[in-house]
Amino acid sequence: MDGKRPTIASLHGMVAAAHPLAAQAGAKLLATGGNAFDAAAATAAALNVVEPFMSGLAGMGMATCYIAAEHRLRTLDFITRVPAKFPTGKFTRREQLYRGPLACGVPGNLAGWCELVKSHGRKKLADIFAPAIALARDGHLLIGFPGATMLQATKTLADLPFFEDWRANYLGRGTGEPGPGYVMRQPELARTLEVIAIEGPEHFYRGALGRQIIAHVQALGGCLTMEDMHTVSPVWLDPLAVEYRGLKVHTLPPPCEGFQFLLTLRILDGFDLKGMERNGANHLDTVWRAIRLAAGVRIANNKPGPGALARLLSDEAVEPLRARVRDPRPVEGLTEQWAPRAPDPAKEHTTSFSVVDRDGNAVCVSQSLGGQFGCGVVVPGTGICLNNFLYWGELDTRGTNPLLPGTDLALPMAPAIATRDNQPALLLGTPGSYGICQTQTQALVQHVDFGLPLQDAIEAPRARLWDGSRVQVEGRLPAPVLEALRERGHDVEPTTDWSVLVGGMQGIAIDAQSRAQTGGADPRREGYVAVP
Repeated sequence: MDGKRPTIASLHGMVAAAHPLAAQAGAKLLATGGNAFDAAAATAAALNVVEPFMSGLAGMGMATCYIAAEHRLRTLDFITRVPAKFPTGKFTRREQLYRGPLACGVPGNLAGWCELVKSHGRKKLADIFAPAIALARDGHLLIGFPGATMLQATKTLADLPFFEDWRANYLGRGTGEPGPGYVMRQPELARTLEVIAIEGPEHFYRGALGRQIIAHVQALGGCLTMEDMHTVSPVWLDPLAVEYRGLKVHTLPPPCEGFQFLLTLRILDGFDLKGMERNGANHLDTVWRAIRLAAGVRIANNKPGPGALARLLSDEAVEPLRARVRDPRPVEGLTEQWAPRAPDPAKEHTTSFSVVDRDGNAVCVSQSLGGQFGCGVVVPGTGICLNNFLYWGELDTRGTNPLLPGTDLALPMAPAIATRDNQPALLLGTPGSYGICQTQTQALVQHVDFGLPLQDAIEAPRARLWDGSRVQVEGRLPAPVLEALRERGHDVEPTTDWSVLVGGMQGIAIDAQSRAQTGGADPRREGYVAVP
């Protein structure tokens, strides 16, 4: 027809995820009597199998949820604390914490998935994990983005002393490389999930599996302990929310760094974006300036308490930022954390997915291993790859997100649900590390301000802002627009027409009158929408 993806709509529930098989796993739960919470956990577990480089039992994550029976929104934080025996002062460079056992934070994902089901689901864990177990045992074909990532990982991880454990888990003991047509099987992960389905998360956090994980990490020189595992307890919190164009946009409160996303919307709410040319210089300049200013506020005020946060989002604090957007002088500054960092998509491996059901429940989840295959450590015999989330903390204990033993770790995720008249209207989430709050803003503006259908809004060209004035933008924008943006102080660098640097967004829009659900899935990855 028109060369575009078909629009997927439903009245009975929907899953939008970064891989077709994971979306189908969640939809299967919806089709067999499960609700959105069951489907979210099933989708998460299936992503562990088909996207093992960015998602898994030993990662961390967050969820924003609408609980229909309670007519309210809540958030679930399953980001764990810094290990109690983390050796503060041992490292002098951030890169020292990118790979290896000391980069690993306490696993939180499994606890989060199980909490969603325990608190609001209907199904047993055996039902939840059944699709993932089948995928792991039977195998799946590596194609597209996952295939390219696996091939890349065989090279980037090859020099690590524990690489053979990784290779044995994902590729067997052979010497071949994954290529087109390679079927990846993970029988050890299948067995692990089967036991968890019977014994519950206690097997992981207090039982034999946990002891096996800790023994391996400590043998490699890591600092995780069983006491760290015992402390894992996902936390239900009331969401943080702001008004934007008649919507109320919700995400997690600190220590989540998603308040940057909400602050950006607060700034933009003072501008008539709809009156600007879509994807023109005025539109993009205004949004990019707001993004960069909000990032600066987040860096200077990480993990603010309730009082400080209220002040940061207040009219008194936001109006000067709007005035700075209007000021024609270039806006420069850090967007990452406490020090400049060059682009490296291998260090930003997160996944996000959204689920709604026929009863009105809605769940938006973002979860990750941190970087590509986390810290690179696979626990032999378990199929489990460990995260490297400590890479996102600050070595300098004077910073705003320091790596102090036993303290909360702030991470840049922002799974969001926007409501209209107290009913879910939009679920939106994306990977991308410190680009998450940037690119979610850009897609939301395309959908809300310019009225694009959600799929079109997700497909619209996006940009990733880096430290200083650097902006990497997808190459589909016209050259005259890019030149006009350079004249306004943006160091614009066109990249490919479709770039993973700007995330891999999934979302669901819900019509206010019919309550029909329309999915949006990002073609920058293997995004897919499935219905029961």
